[in-house]
Amino acid sequence: MDFSIVIPAWNEEAYLPKTLTAVIAVVQNIEEQGVHHGEVIVVDNNSTDKTAAVAAKFQVKLVFEPVNQIARARNTGASVAVGEALIFLDADSQCSEHLLSVVLEKLSGNSVAGGGSIIAPDTPVSASAQRGISFWNWLSIKARLAAGCFVYCRADAFKDVGGFSDRVYAGEEIFLSRQLKRWAKRHKMTFDIATIDPVITSARKLQWYSSAQILQQMLLMFIPGAVFSKRLCKTWYDTSAKRR
Repeated sequence: MDFSIVIPAWNEEAYLPKTLTAVIAVVQNIEEQGVHHGEVIVVDNNSTDKTAAVAAKFQVKLVFEPVNQIARARNTGASVAVGEALIFLDADSQCSEHLLSVVLEKLSGNSVAGGGSIIAPDTPVSASAQRGISFWNWLSIKARLAAGCFVYCRADAFKDVGGFSDRVYAGEEIFLSRQLKRWAKRHKMTFDIATIDPVITSARKLQWYSSAQILQQMLLMFIPGAVFSKRLCKTWYDTSAKRR
């Protein structure tokens, strides 16, 4: 199965080198097994730093999305992808070769339409933050909702459901998870959250914002219409925090 890893990046010059070094190594190791072939796509989401220049130094397909919106960046990457499987990975996150191999086997077996993974922080965090991460992992598995830093699916399923909703400025992975679950049910498949290896993702927002601020933003997901406002979803689009 050919696969495409899509990495949206907005002002990610600091994190992108580590992510790309790791993900390209994972792709090469998988390709050496002779079963799957992959590509890495970086979507420069109208960055004002050296994100594009950094990405251009690696063996990736670099594309540009002028509208600063996470869902649009992900969809733009998917639009140029050639893989039968799509993996959406954040620019500050890393997945293991084992996890990616298992995900590809699930998708190529025609029993799984898509899914996500449990997550873990890249640095030590406070006890309260760790409880929050553990709660999310429990909820992700229980409700079968993919974390935004790692979403995988069949390309045909992604196309059929219309991709990520460009009406929302945050939580687009939740909307997609629900759509893919419905698609999977119609096609007698499942939507699966992998628990074998956690995706390692940056804990930087825990340094930028207080626990109260993060909780406030997470609660927006439960307020009707809130995610349709870029102003209300400010922690996802905070330029001052991006520069820290």
